[in-house]
Amino acid sequence: MKKTLVALSVLAASTGSVQAFEIYNQDGVTVNMGGDIEVVYLSAKSDDDRVEDGDSTDLHQEIQDADIKFDVRYAVNDSLQFGGFFELQDTGTNTGDAYVALYSDSVGSIKVGRTCTALDDAGIGSDYQFGITTWFSGSDMFCGDEVIRWDLDKENFYATVALAQDKNNSSPNGVGTDETYFDARVGYRVASFDFTLLGGSGDNQHKHNHTLLGAEARFNGVENLGLAAAFYSTDNDVVKADTVALSATYQLDLIALATGVSFDSNDEKGSDNVTSWYVNAGYPIAPNTTAYVEVGADDGKTETKMSDGVTSVEDHGTGFAIGVKASF
Repeated sequence: MKKTLVALSVLAASTGSVQAFEIYNQDGVTVNMGGDIEVVYLSAKSDDDRVEDGDSTDLHQEIQDADIKFDVRYAVNDSLQFGGFFELQDTGTNTGDAYVALYSDSVGSIKVGRTCTALDDAGIGSDYQFGITTWFSGSDMFCGDEVIRWDLDKENFYATVALAQDKNNSSPNGVGTDETYFDARVGYRVASFDFTLLGGSGDNQHKHNHTLLGAEARFNGVENLGLAAAFYSTDNDVVKADTVALSATYQLDLIALATGVSFDSNDEKGSDNVTSWYVNAGYPIAPNTTAYVEVGADDGKTETKMSDGVTSVEDHGTGFAIGVKASF
């Protein structure tokens, strides 16, 4: 996945819903608090990501979420609110979302500040570590400090449009220095189907153009079964990459089962097509708390050029994860 979607790394770019509880409500002012925690024992499919001085293919522990969120809103009238949102994070390099916003019943919300753009909401399936949803939402490349984002959800129709820039050189993992980035996501729900179109484009300081286009379709017309398919195409003026993905989820009495597969290809000389897959099971051990196990693999390769000029080639293996995630 990472190899063929590497064109996305030059792009930059919504926080997901959380189970929040109200801690203050008086005179038109509300304060909601929420948070996430996720701890996992993980063995990666390849050693693309180092664990300090160790090896990410060895089974190791990661704290992937440890967040507290505060959402403060002031009622301007019956249909309009002004608010501020900020997030405290204890892991990784993220500083968390921090923005001001207007919330309207009729025209949606507008957020200004540090947040993520539309493509952070892309991805299909119910994966925890190794699928397309994880790849999109777990990446900082669609987030930045200088973002304007508009969201609208009207039952059948929904849309997100976002503009990001980095004039302060403050988003090393997201929008490039002095780069402007735009993306959008629109969708329509009808009967048991949910269709989504998305796209993003940016120009970096070297005047290279980067684009991503995608389409997603979901079907939930069979009891306890969810099916989804997606196509993504990226182009960074150097390499063009395409991904086709399929996923399925099935809800037993308590256990949720999920699987997915993706097929990646690009036009880079000497590059091979890559097939990736994952299978997982999740069990609710408490309200808003899930224990899960997941296995994933791909047939890709990682090439590393050594100091003596020799290129080392590593075949990717099978990844394994067992963890617990909770939200409040």
